[in-house]
Amino acid sequence: MWIDTHCHLDAPEFDADRDAVVARARAAGVDMLVLPAVAVSNFDTVRELAHRHLLSYALGIHPLCVDEANEADLDTLAAALKAHAGDPRLVAVGEIGLDHFVPGLDREKQERFYWAQLKLARAAGLPVLLHVRRSADAVLKGLRRFEGVGGIAHAFNGSAQQADEFVKRGLRLGFGGAMTFERANQIRERLVAVPETAPVMETDAPDIPPHWLYRTAEQRAAGEVTGRNEPAELPRIAQTLAELRGWTTEQAAAQTRANAFAALPRLAALMAG
Repeated sequence: MWIDTHCHLDAPEFDADRDAVVARARAAGVDMLVLPAVAVSNFDTVRELAHRHLLSYALGIHPLCVDEANEADLDTLAAALKAHAGDPRLVAVGEIGLDHFVPGLDREKQERFYWAQLKLARAAGLPVLLHVRRSADAVLKGLRRFEGVGGIAHAFNGSAQQADEFVKRGLRLGFGGAMTFERANQIRERLVAVPETAPVMETDAPDIPPHWLYRTAEQRAAGEVTGRNEPAELPRIAQTLAELRGWTTEQAAAQTRANAFAALPRLAALMAG
């Protein structure tokens, strides 16, 4: 029923109960997860998890991992995309993009890696999973340079104009736990305003928890553990989307599923098989 288009199932937060996390997701109606890689070191991990649990995956180098990466890692990515070109569970290149929020990162190197990965995605005929944090205009610049690359702008939190630009280029916009916060005015405004063909659902688990899992700094200092996000939370998160858009739960599930298929064509073929 539901598709989580962005879940880091390989994260160490899931080491103790990863199989149970997948089982809970399926019991909640989340029948597909997309597992993006973040560095060459977890390429094999996400691929093996996708095959073990009948899920899907993406291969790429995350902008927050670029500073530790070297040029040879791009060659490794190119080789991996070639080696697994026939794997129906490989649905995208990602997580790639630009991060202009975290201070001290090498933006020039980020851009070089981002553009190189867009080039690889276009050559492989694959869409991309884009990290877009305070960097929407720069990410769009890359998409204009490499025409024809589609995919998903993950955790979208840009302006109306930026949303329009992504949508015009055929990309879908990822929405998750952040929209459940009543003060997330910009995210909620974008969610309501974009065409019905634009939004896809995601958790970014174990990160971006919805409001009912979030713990303040004071709560953490008092010993309350920060709530770990997981894909089983997706249907409850999606209730916010349904309410804001005036959709029924069934409409929200069907529309976001169709949008995910449009963004990730191999995913549609995989789930139809």
